Amino acid sequence: MMQTGNFNIIQDLTTGEEGGKVEFKQTTGQLERGMETLCAFLNGEGGTVMFGVMDNGKIIGQEVSDKTKREIAEAIRLIEPFATITVSYACVSDTDKQVIVLYAEEQRYMRPFTYKGRAYQRIESVTSVMPQDKYNHLLMQRGGKYSWEAMPNPDLHISDLDENAIIGAVRAGINCGRLPETTIREEIPVILEKFDLLHDGRLNNAAAVLFGRNLYDYPQCLLRMARFRGTTKEEFIDNQRLQGNIYVLLDTAMSFFFKHLSLSGKIEGLYREEKLSIPYKALRECCINAFCHRAYHRPGGSVGIAIYDDRVEIESSGAFPPDMTLEKLLGGHSSEPPNLIIANVLYKSELLESWGRGIRLMMDECRNVGIPDPDFHTDGSSVWVVFRYKRESAGQPPDKYPTSTRQVPDKPPTNIIRLIEMIGEHTCSLKGLMEMMELKNRENFLKNYLNPSMEAGLVEPLYPDLPKHPKQKYRLTEQGKTLLQDYLKKK
Repeated sequence: MMQTGNFNIIQDLTTGEEGGKVEFKQTTGQLERGMETLCAFLNGEGGTVMFGVMDNGKIIGQEVSDKTKREIAEAIRLIEPFATITVSYACVSDTDKQVIVLYAEEQRYMRPFTYKGRAYQRIESVTSVMPQDKYNHLLMQRGGKYSWEAMPNPDLHISDLDENAIIGAVRAGINCGRLPETTIREEIPVILEKFDLLHDGRLNNAAAVLFGRNLYDYPQCLLRMARFRGTTKEEFIDNQRLQGNIYVLLDTAMSFFFKHLSLSGKIEGLYREEKLSIPYKALRECCINAFCHRAYHRPGGSVGIAIYDDRVEIESSGAFPPDMTLEKLLGGHSSEPPNLIIANVLYKSELLESWGRGIRLMMDECRNVGIPDPDFHTDGSSVWVVFRYKRESAGQPPDKYPTSTRQVPDKPPTNIIRLIEMIGEHTCSLKGLMEMMELKNRENFLKNYLNPSMEAGLVEPLYPDLPKHPKQKYRLTEQGKTLLQDYLKKK
């Protein structure tokens, strides 16, 4: 809001020294520092930033052009969440210069604020970057309609969401009895409204996190996965990154575990039954918690999975609630999801089984197979969980099978045997494989031949991170070569 300032009021403000609620700047050449201080005032008890005033309070004014006003308006738009800043201009006597006054009222229920993605605080006359633990504390206090997940994104449209994922979540909710059967017959906007993802025709950030397809504006919707050789990060065997919504990332995470943690496996028809060196349910629950409870407001945040010869580490940005000690976390505690909207949708679609029981489920699953309880850690900005297992139980050693630790299936079906025979020592395109096998239906070939072979760890693409690469081809993994050799010996 812009208004003409009262010069007498400005004189009163400049009679004292700079402090916790007033900041002087000589010109808007210091606009960046001034905006950082204004952000700090918003995170405190409010305050005023004046341009055209020297550090000692002497009023000198500055020239104000249309460009100056545009720069100020643009800088104010970089403060998040939206805050009403009063902009005043007061003429300096006997000059063509003006003093520019930016005033921010206290915004207790919308803190923390950021400027260009960073939060600031004011202590006496000093503006500094806000510590992460304080930022997290303020963010959790804000919650409700002012939380990051609830913020509307005017650039996000229903066409940017994956309709199949929405319908899939609804079907899962109906099957488990958490949604009424009539939900499946409702229009997508109505479903989104009931999920608390759409208000007054505007989608919020939670909608993108849960169901987004095009997530260019959400770099934090990222999953990092690595399989390291040995017990350090000196050398990795497999390294992948994927951006997507929660449902896509969860499926990808579990596929990565199956690829690198299989103890044993067999394929009956098109279905695979495998046991992992760390219980599937424990890993799944940990990943769901990581995606559900992480700090999405940090654009640089992500979920990371690191697999070593003796442990698995799952890390996410965020922190435990301020009053949640590790002892309380491991014992009985009520659920306090920081992302209530996201947690509610995951619960209704049966991904989140029961709030507040995830930690106990992970521990019970590990105890059932005789491995140590998972370790839980936090440094105030990240949370990570460590699952430990014995190396000899982790399938074949990584130096024997560098692309996967999965053992060769006992009785692979004839369709897979036929495919790996065709590939042999060659590297083949999808079209070439179909021609060699005299198959014309692409969907049938993918469903019954190529995809099961890749899921079994027998065939791999040349460009795993770019499945639609124009030069994409396929070859046998070390496991596929071993299976082929064994089959030919027995033939």
